[in-house]
Amino acid sequence: MSKYLFKANYTLEGLKGVRAKGAKSRADAIASMVNGMGGTVESFYFAFGDDDAYVVVDLPDDETAAAVAFT
Repeated sequence: MSKYLFKANYTLEGLKGVRAKGAKSRADAIASMVNGMGGTVESFYFAFGDDDAYVVVDLPDDETAAAVAFT
């Protein structure tokens, strides 16, 4: 498996979800999606600045990584 770094930015709706359900719910949702695609989440970091989150994952191939990126 290969490692991939994803940077994410939340929309206003996404930020409302973080506030309502808590930050862990967002990390859990990403982990569930990645696990369902045959990968694992190595780390998930919330950030301040231009990007809202950084996620490092192990995925089987570039095609799977592209599918995660478009989701």
